[in-house]
Amino acid sequence: MSSKISGLSTPALPETVPVAVPGGGTPNAGDVPGRAPLRDSAAPAASASAPGDVHITDSASRLASLEQAVRSLPAVDPARVAQFRSAIEQGTYTVQPQHVADQLIQLEHALGQFAED
Repeated sequence: MSSKISGLSTPALPETVPVAVPGGGTPNAGDVPGRAPLRDSAAPAASASAPGDVHITDSASRLASLEQAVRSLPAVDPARVAQFRSAIEQGTYTVQPQHVADQLIQLEHALGQFAED
């Protein structure tokens, strides 16, 4: 069967298309949509460390848990915003450069721990 688009014809695709599997071998059930399993159901299951398996590092696991924790926090604390807005409007808010610098250094150390893993 062929398809015509704007006067151009192309040959039909074959009924089956070869599938490349990382590490070589034959695709399993589910690797090719609409196809039956190619492996005998009585065959032993692949080991947990087969080629192509993904290993999540400790750093990635920590980042995932931190992301979840951050997502559960509210984006803005309205009470704190109101407190700062009031202090700025009244002229009583002062920047504490040493405190800002200390917080930046703490953040840098915390981020540096992820680079070491």
